[in-house]
Amino acid sequence: MTLRTKIFSFSAILVVLFSSLALPKPVFAAITVQTVTPALVVSDVPTTITITGIDFAAGCRVYLGTTEITVTYVDVTTVKAIVPQNMPAGIYDVQVINPDTTSSTLTSGITVAAPTVTPPAPLPTATTSAFGRPQLAVKSYRANVGEIRYGQDFNLIVRMENAGQYRAYNAQAVFASGELVPLKTGGVSVVGDVESGVSFDVGQQMRLKEPLYGKTSVLVEMTVTYYDAKGTQYSEKFTLNVPVVASNYVAASTPTPTSVSRSQLVITSYETDLQPLQPGAQFALKLTIQNMGNANAKNVTMIVGGGSTGSGSGGTPQPGGVSGGSGEFTNFAPVGSSNVQSLGDIPSGGALKAEQNLIVNVSTNPGAYPLKITLSYTDAKNNVINDEQVITLLVYQLPVVELSFYQPVFSLTAGMPNPLPIQLTNLGKKSAVLGSMKITTNNGTLENSSTLVGNIEAGGFFTFDSTVFPDTPGTLELTVTIDYTDDFNQSRTIVKTLTLDVMEMPIEPTPDPNMPGGGDFPMPGSEETFWQKAWRFILGLFGLDSGAPQQQQPIQPPMEEPMPAPGGGFKGG
Repeated sequence: MTLRTKIFSFSAILVVLFSSLALPKPVFAAITVQTVTPALVVSDVPTTITITGIDFAAGCRVYLGTTEITVTYVDVTTVKAIVPQNMPAGIYDVQVINPDTTSSTLTSGITVAAPTVTPPAPLPTATTSAFGRPQLAVKSYRANVGEIRYGQDFNLIVRMENAGQYRAYNAQAVFASGELVPLKTGGVSVVGDVESGVSFDVGQQMRLKEPLYGKTSVLVEMTVTYYDAKGTQYSEKFTLNVPVVASNYVAASTPTPTSVSRSQLVITSYETDLQPLQPGAQFALKLTIQNMGNANAKNVTMIVGGGSTGSGSGGTPQPGGVSGGSGEFTNFAPVGSSNVQSLGDIPSGGALKAEQNLIVNVSTNPGAYPLKITLSYTDAKNNVINDEQVITLLVYQLPVVELSFYQPVFSLTAGMPNPLPIQLTNLGKKSAVLGSMKITTNNGTLENSSTLVGNIEAGGFFTFDSTVFPDTPGTLELTVTIDYTDDFNQSRTIVKTLTLDVMEMPIEPTPDPNMPGGGDFPMPGSEETFWQKAWRFILGLFGLDSGAPQQQQPIQPPMEEPMPAPGGGFKGG
């Protein structure tokens, strides 16, 4: 080997050595899995899920539990994966592993539900219910961790069934609790359409707000809303009692347990100043709020429709202020003021009354509607606490009718039959189904005084002919009572009143033989009296001759012609 060759080889070795020292090796950062969307999938079809987080690397792998699934790398914060068809139902941890073997796991990140089985269409029967509807009911519920522990996330799984006769459309469940915080979905789980007789699971990931001292269970309110094929909305509210591990509140290091001081605001009663509530009606909701805890509640804020205030401790203000704009105002909306009110302080055991002006939306259908109310306050340590409560308001749509006569009715005559052409008009915006209609009076006797009304379309009318025999002259009052059944199958009545004048029956004049014409009618050419005109009117009602007396021409005696003189007269002589 020549000297030149040796120098060239030595230079190549130096270049390789310095290159390895100058170029750093790639270092992968620790990754973090934050969310999985959607968090609930069905195993009958392959479903694409989106996983977001930090520092994902190209070539990463995704596992559901111990099963590796197909993954598509998007960027350092997003990857997409496919949950395969026929994946066993259950709740799975979602793990992402980078090529450098760094990994991150989201515990209970996704729920795989078994597909719902559509039952065969029922055979037609002769006795089909005329009032069928979808009806979602709770069969059972449980937490996937058994008993709840503070600091541990869990899934609340509710088994439900459509026990009605028809399909439920656009079903969704809303979870609310004073002790639990809903995660990921904000407390709303979308179910979709559910056929009659089909069972399904609704899941919601939750976490305890704070340690629960002295409690063995917590209450969760689940409100389920859905529609039928005609677009009628239904709402059901269920109260779930979930067990809590009792070791949460065992005394720590001293033999004498220290008492826990906390506030607890509860709405003990409520009422509205307008009954019943109907679409378009404005009313005042009056609430009685009591502090059931053993500590004072300071700076109480009431948020109608649901919301929260900025959280903090140690007196440190937090950004955000009061959040009351995210509440539910589909059926009830505030009027005259916002839905946020400051109520001041409520001492332990004390109570106060609050009032909120609301309006019922004109598009609201009759039904029972839940209304969420959040009571936000600070405790003795300046911790912000939000107590959420739900009340129920009933909305009716009662018929609006008008009672009148379809022909003019003038003064009635005592002792005589008088027709009553009654008309009932529906002034409401939808058809009304009415029951029996009955007419009574305080002065007389009625013939054909009751009938069955039935269905009256919006703007339509129902006519009914009756006859009244007034007893005495004066005022006659007709009372019309209409029975019907409201939207909650309660019996109601509509009472309307009509007032008429009754005049005395005219007395037929006694004929005077000394008067021309016998005295039956006035002399031709003379003026009739009021009673003579009334008598002719009554004769006309019965189809008799009621014409005015005609002018009679006097009979002229025949004129006698003078007799001619016999023989043509005498001649003078």
